Amino acid sequence: MKSKSLVTIIFGLIIVFTLFTNQNGKAYAKAAELTPGDPASVQMLEQPLADIDDEIAEAMANKEMPGAVVLVARDGKIVKQKAYGYALRYADLDFTEVENPVKMESDTIFDLASISKLFTTTAAMQLYEEGKFELDDPVAEHIPAFAENGKEDVTIRQLMTHTSGFTAWIPLYNMTDNREEALDIVLTYPLKNEPGTHYEYSDLNLITLGALVEKWSGQRLDEYVAENITEPLGMTDTMYNPPPSLIDRIAATAYVPGRGMVRGVVHDGNALVLDGVAGHAGVFSNPNDMAVFGQMMLNKGIYQGTRILNKETVDLITKNHIPEFPGNDHGLGWELNQDWFMSGLAEPTTMGHTGFTGTSIVVSPSQNSITILLTNRVHPTAVTPSTNPIRQAVAQKTADAMYAWNAETLQSLITSLKGKGEITEETAHRLNMHLTAVHHFEEKNKKQKVLKHMEGFTLLLNKQKDNGMIDEDTYQTLNTDAAYLIGKWQ
Repeated sequence: MKSKSLVTIIFGLIIVFTLFTNQNGKAYAKAAELTPGDPASVQMLEQPLADIDDEIAEAMANKEMPGAVVLVARDGKIVKQKAYGYALRYADLDFTEVENPVKMESDTIFDLASISKLFTTTAAMQLYEEGKFELDDPVAEHIPAFAENGKEDVTIRQLMTHTSGFTAWIPLYNMTDNREEALDIVLTYPLKNEPGTHYEYSDLNLITLGALVEKWSGQRLDEYVAENITEPLGMTDTMYNPPPSLIDRIAATAYVPGRGMVRGVVHDGNALVLDGVAGHAGVFSNPNDMAVFGQMMLNKGIYQGTRILNKETVDLITKNHIPEFPGNDHGLGWELNQDWFMSGLAEPTTMGHTGFTGTSIVVSPSQNSITILLTNRVHPTAVTPSTNPIRQAVAQKTADAMYAWNAETLQSLITSLKGKGEITEETAHRLNMHLTAVHHFEEKNKKQKVLKHMEGFTLLLNKQKDNGMIDEDTYQTLNTDAAYLIGKWQ
């Protein structure tokens, strides 16, 4: 009898080990894979997601962009993916319409601009796992020429967190037309500030990191990324320098004198000088592929059985490395907790990035969600209103869809706002008392009682605002989510 029990236990352990081990023998829980899903299946309201359509329509009417694609996923379910407007609409800077405008599609390929930096960082951290460098190694230890002009103490970590002291940008395209010369200019360029003393977002940091990846790997950056990131993940529409055969699927960017309407070739002039393969820009991708990349990060480095990064490396990438610069929270490559484009999804663990061409990705580990907005806002000109309001709106509606699901999720929002110092403990307590009652009646499916107590919640919210206890932005967030919750029950 004991022998039979022992066999059963051993068999069970083998099953558990098989379920939680990948082909390399590293343990992991079953990782989510992206599939289409209904919002309700992952506790999201449909109405806030539907309201994104109006936000995009207004932005296009204001000529913030000619087109866009939105993708929202949670718990591995793609709950919204929709295309708007046009991938190609204009022929010149006078907004002359082309004879046959090309509509945006849900799988349109975009020039990601600075979101490319995430691929460079991922590549570097794969090589970190191979022991090619330590984060606090001086860059000059690996590329001696970098020591010129007082840069001998700049570290690789400082490149990834934009604290190296580099200026934001230089016009490489006016300085040379040769890739090697352009890299030499960046590597020998002087600093603006002492290393580690300032945060300044700089393309030069990631151009340098790209050069390091090429030195460590012995491959050009595009070859390395394809072989070690995009191909293993099945990101077939993600690449540098897309071939002419894909032109009909690519969103146009700006009309540039001397270049004409740019489409299918990198928009960034400095990346162009670097033959379209640069650490700071150059990657083209579509919403589905970017969702896979985001899900890989949520899965702690793995997707569909393919491990791109070790769990410990993902944890290292996504922690705030520069707490000494409050408000500029930064992981390695990824920006963290940035209200200006993450809106209601912003919190210390939320990671994301934006691109000059009108792109953005927000990945929230706490909500297990991915929010992608890809636009061609520079078509036909970069002289347009800021894309940040529509980035915020899409992120906020995604947050609304989660927080307005029921009383408990609304309470979690209030707890988060209290943690950020946006509402007082007393206000949070009083609001949560109403929501506790709402939760009780939600469980009993008593519609009228739910609506009555939500009315009380709204009245208290208005009173707190009138008394100056809640600022306008916080009030609007809570009031909107309360309205969505009320609408659910009505």
